[in-house]
Amino acid sequence: MATKDIGRINQMSFDFDGISESETKRKKSKSTKSVKAKKRTTGAGAPKRKSSSKAGTKAKAKANVKPASAVAATAESMATKQRDISISEFFAKNRHLLGFDNPRKALLTAIKEAVDNSLDACEEAHILPEILVAVKQLSDKRFTITIRDNGPGIISKQIPNIFAKLLYGSKFHSLKMSRGQQGIGISAAGMYGLLTTGEPVQIISRTSKNKKASHYHVQIDTSKNKPQVVLDEDCDFELPTGTQVIITLEGKYQKGRQSIDEYISQTAMANPHATFVYMAPNEEAIKYERQVKTRPFIPVEIKPHPYGVELGLLYKMARESSAKRLSAFLQHDFSRVSSRLANEICKKAKLSRNLRPGNITLKEAELVHSAINDTKIMSPPVNCIGPIGEKELEEGLKRVVDAEFYAACTRKPSVYRGNPFLIEAAIAYGSKDKGGGDNGDPDKQPLMELKRFANRVPLLYQQGACAIHKAVIETNWRNYNLSQSRGALPAGPIVLMIHIASVWVPFTSESKEAIAHYPEIIKEIKLAIQECGRKLGMYLRRQRRIKQEMVKRSYIETYLPYIGEALQDILLLNDRQVKTVVSRLKDVLEKTRKI
Repeated sequence: MATKDIGRINQMSFDFDGISESETKRKKSKSTKSVKAKKRTTGAGAPKRKSSSKAGTKAKAKANVKPASAVAATAESMATKQRDISISEFFAKNRHLLGFDNPRKALLTAIKEAVDNSLDACEEAHILPEILVAVKQLSDKRFTITIRDNGPGIISKQIPNIFAKLLYGSKFHSLKMSRGQQGIGISAAGMYGLLTTGEPVQIISRTSKNKKASHYHVQIDTSKNKPQVVLDEDCDFELPTGTQVIITLEGKYQKGRQSIDEYISQTAMANPHATFVYMAPNEEAIKYERQVKTRPFIPVEIKPHPYGVELGLLYKMARESSAKRLSAFLQHDFSRVSSRLANEICKKAKLSRNLRPGNITLKEAELVHSAINDTKIMSPPVNCIGPIGEKELEEGLKRVVDAEFYAACTRKPSVYRGNPFLIEAAIAYGSKDKGGGDNGDPDKQPLMELKRFANRVPLLYQQGACAIHKAVIETNWRNYNLSQSRGALPAGPIVLMIHIASVWVPFTSESKEAIAHYPEIIKEIKLAIQECGRKLGMYLRRQRRIKQEMVKRSYIETYLPYIGEALQDILLLNDRQVKTVVSRLKDVLEKTRKI
């Protein structure tokens, strides 16, 4: 730049500074004048106003005082406030995420988590479950719940962690069907009891008839997510093996929908191999005897399917694998990958099959991930999920619902995100409890009663947010001779039961109350509903034909005697001839009427 231009720019900046400086001086002088004017009007020499007072002056003085502004935070001051948050401390403040929204729901959730654990333990030990659920009311808001099972029991050193530590369990990393998934449920129930009543969880567990039972009182330290043992002793137990859990908590007992009574009846419906004894507050015990004496299918743990593994997880698995070659890693760490497929994936990724997985780069992992998605791989094995079965579904439905017609179906396994799942459906029509009928007024008929299950566990809340509900209302029930308003469940005395079994049920939240809207899951639910719907439609059409036939038969039986009398008068027939003519006429009408 030329020297003249630089000088011109400096001169311009000097002029600008000068202007701004003079402007500042002018503003200062103006503000000084206004302050002096105020002093003259409000100072000691100013004339006093008659309406002024000391209180008013003080009030004005207080009003003119500006509040102290908050001190701006610095990186150092913010750093002093930052600390680790325990998972149990987080859920203690956000217990609604776990299903402890209100006292009524909290009471149900605590029982559900304990019953789920009992059923899982019995089935893994190949024991037909016998479960006791007792609810005792101590005061208006305080209850004690007792859940006892005949399972294999729990070893002594594991009891504190299982019942007083969140995210501790054996099912999170296991790819097989189970009721529990996250290792949160029963410890969260104990934490809720501790927060609302201050009482620890009481556990009695026995692993062998030759040993004494372990008796523990434990509570959770929410700041550290660690168990605190209040009591540890040996005791007697009436069962040779099993576990008993007692939790005192704040709750509300109420019958009806979304109640403990409804949960127990639906659990008995989905688990016909189990016996349940339920003792409600101030009521006699209700016993649901087992309907089948065969144990349910025990799922087998499988390895993850390649289609369900995302890039980051694939990279992590490869870096942590003990395999020495990339082809061996693909073959042994995933399901449905043979030696031929492993070599094909390596070839498509343009990587050596002898590449060491522990040294793989992110770019190479991305190539492997793309090659997997471009390779046709068989669906994962389905021995990791255990369906209830069509016969057992129907028996379970009959156990609770008294109806005229039953139908059930079990779909073939399918896959979402590499996770195998299976849909089952059962329907009962003409439920005595729901009333109504085929020819009743649709406006007066009750809506269908939908019962949702995931891994044999009833889902009682958030029905509208569930994929099962979405699939049901999107099904055209008019094809099956049922009335249905747009966007609503069909009308009629119907009970529909939908069960999803999967190695990992995609719940919408930690409270496990609704299933996410995966297109693959919704499609399979609709297909199961349609299969049951066709059977129901056939039954309803047959019932309608029978009803029409009965009406026609009543016409014949009503008017034939009058026809006989008319023929007798016209043709002068005797009684024997009239009887013969009427009999023949009846046979002709029966044969010619449409069926």
